[in-house]
Amino acid sequence: MSGVEMSGTFALGDLQVSRLGFGAMHLSGPGVFGPPKDRAGALAVLREAVASGVNHIDTSDYYGPHVTNQLIHDALHPYPAGLVIVTKVGARRGRDGSVLAASSPDELILAVHDNLRHLGVDVLDVVNLRNMFGIDAMATDAIEAGLTALADLQHQGLIRHIGLSNVTPGQVAAGRSICEIVCVQNKYNLMHREDDALVDDLARDRIAYVPFFPIDGGLRSRVPSTLAGVAQRLGATPVQVALAWLLRRAPNLLLIPGTSSLLHLRENLAATTVRLPDEAFAMLDEGITPLRESGPWSAS
Repeated sequence: MSGVEMSGTFALGDLQVSRLGFGAMHLSGPGVFGPPKDRAGALAVLREAVASGVNHIDTSDYYGPHVTNQLIHDALHPYPAGLVIVTKVGARRGRDGSVLAASSPDELILAVHDNLRHLGVDVLDVVNLRNMFGIDAMATDAIEAGLTALADLQHQGLIRHIGLSNVTPGQVAAGRSICEIVCVQNKYNLMHREDDALVDDLARDRIAYVPFFPIDGGLRSRVPSTLAGVAQRLGATPVQVALAWLLRRAPNLLLIPGTSSLLHLRENLAATTVRLPDEAFAMLDEGITPLRESGPWSAS
């Protein structure tokens, strides 16, 4: 059994994936805009991830834009059997690198076809609709119209499964009334746990929850003392312990830590070998005060 396989599996609809995957966002240039500084290095990260057993890659055609999908295609096509590529629509990049809403039905249809073309596939495994409008009424209207458009593309055979990103529990419920939702992708990690109840609700319904930014951005430089202490006791790095906490937190959590570094990729994948004793899990759960934000929204 490979290290990735030790993370266990969970279903995205009818697609079984290992619970430790890979997020491709950071393979593009600075600010997720433009080409990578080291294209050969980005291709090597993708190839090693899959060679190590990763079978769930998260991407979007607006990363770059188009850059990460083209890298995935060039590194891995023809894709190995069982590799699941999850993409995201609902946003676009401005000329200055800004992230702008692109949530109209026509824009979503164009985005789906862009993803199909740049990935070199006939069907997208999973397409997440990204909420760009927070919690106001415009968000509800955009989600309903967007899911209706994606469901039509699903009926045409261009999309296998549909998910949601950057959404509230109420928006998830509204979305599930329109079509089957196989995953929800929000910000969640040891330091950001606003979605605790949503994680548990989705687990009961066997729906995947995919935390983007599963590693808090500060963990490589500003490590809480409780986390540092547990990592030292277990002979692991703080990043590995933070990922191990997520893997134990709920069975429906599918992790997609991203990096452009082979060293960090290997560190992340080795998190599956970390076993948190009950005492250590409780210390992390209770000994670290989560940061509070106004919602799950971020720039992913």
